Amino acid sequence: MRMTDIIKKKRDGEKLSKEEIDWMINEYCKDEIPDYQMSALMMAVFYQGMDKDETFYLTMAMKDSGDILDLSQIPGIKVDKHSTGGVGDKTSIALGPLVASCGVPVAKMSGRGLGHTGGTIDKLESIHGFTTNLTEEQFIKQVKEIGIAIMGQTKDLAPADKKLYALRDVTETVDQLSLIASSIMSKKLAAGADGIVLDVKTGNGAFMQNLADAQNLAREMLQIGSQAGKSMTAVISNMNQPLGNAIGNALEVKEAIDTLQGNGPKDFTELVLTLGSYMLVTGKIAENEIDARKMLEYHMKDGTAFEKFVAFVKAQGGEESYVRDVTKLPKATIIEEIETKERGYISFMDTAEIGICSLILGGGRETKESIIDPAVGLIIKKKVGDFVEKGECLAVIHGNDKEKVQQAKEHYLSHIKLSNEKIEKETLIFDVIHA
Repeated sequence: MRMTDIIKKKRDGEKLSKEEIDWMINEYCKDEIPDYQMSALMMAVFYQGMDKDETFYLTMAMKDSGDILDLSQIPGIKVDKHSTGGVGDKTSIALGPLVASCGVPVAKMSGRGLGHTGGTIDKLESIHGFTTNLTEEQFIKQVKEIGIAIMGQTKDLAPADKKLYALRDVTETVDQLSLIASSIMSKKLAAGADGIVLDVKTGNGAFMQNLADAQNLAREMLQIGSQAGKSMTAVISNMNQPLGNAIGNALEVKEAIDTLQGNGPKDFTELVLTLGSYMLVTGKIAENEIDARKMLEYHMKDGTAFEKFVAFVKAQGGEESYVRDVTKLPKATIIEEIETKERGYISFMDTAEIGICSLILGGGRETKESIIDPAVGLIIKKKVGDFVEKGECLAVIHGNDKEKVQQAKEHYLSHIKLSNEKIEKETLIFDVIHA
């Protein structure tokens, strides 16, 4: 085969075969195909698209380019959750222990964050001693013993995707449906779960800002998962405002703990229960979403979910006292309110820019080498549709640098709009799509 023939074929809108895609990914991983030729192909795909078969072949070729996690030693149906990301999205921290407390094994691989806050691992490392540096044997043993483990992406999962994504990022070919879906699903399929529940975000704080685009991405990923023999469900959720109230690593851990104890923010609790319900149904622990939700709520109320979280933290080296007494979590030295300068209804929150406030404070990474301050962040007090008087508190800033606190305050105020007219509250769940 020749790469020039494959580029020409896709440029002219023709369908690539499985053999061509497999050969191309294999040769690219061996550095036999140069970046400039792969860039040309990615641009051809960007304009011509890929059909369902091509997208599936690309996903499976990238999945098979590296290690594949074998979870077969773990009894039961293993169900994973994937979020396309957002501001205040600490869902895995609460959802994993809650679902595990109901009997669905949660064997999750997570990453670190590059952006407004850390990723799931960075957040959990706010708990003193907590580590995700587990071997595969330790990971599987822990899931078998207590039902949940979260490890860092130490295995070489889908290396072709890492290589391709880096290339797409610098050639403006990221924003293409088949390429996005295959990138996400190649890693999810390599992680070895039997079923996957997707949380696809839409809104001004999400990658897919348009609802129709988010639904199309969800359908594309469901199709791939189904073809791969996985049980799939997608929830389309709102990111037109931050999820929950907390933004920032230790602050989000505290909010996740509050939620496990039944005291979390209404929207975050609702999303956790919705995703958890579909995970229990996928794991065949409950027959339907109604029964599943009752089970989840019961385990929140009787303390089982929280105790599962404690066991999970202890198993991964974290100090139990930090979980039972959240005042031990890292705390900022400066805590100040952001006050509104006028009265009215909050009509708009630029969610992505509100997330940047945490980055300004030091709660996220601008580069892979950046060091995260786990104590800093924000607690949102008012959201879209809420009425505020002049001088009322919109949010509370937690920081360790006075100049950065002032910058974050100004940034926050410049990305919120008020209206004299009453504004409807935001809908949380836009759609649920089954494979």
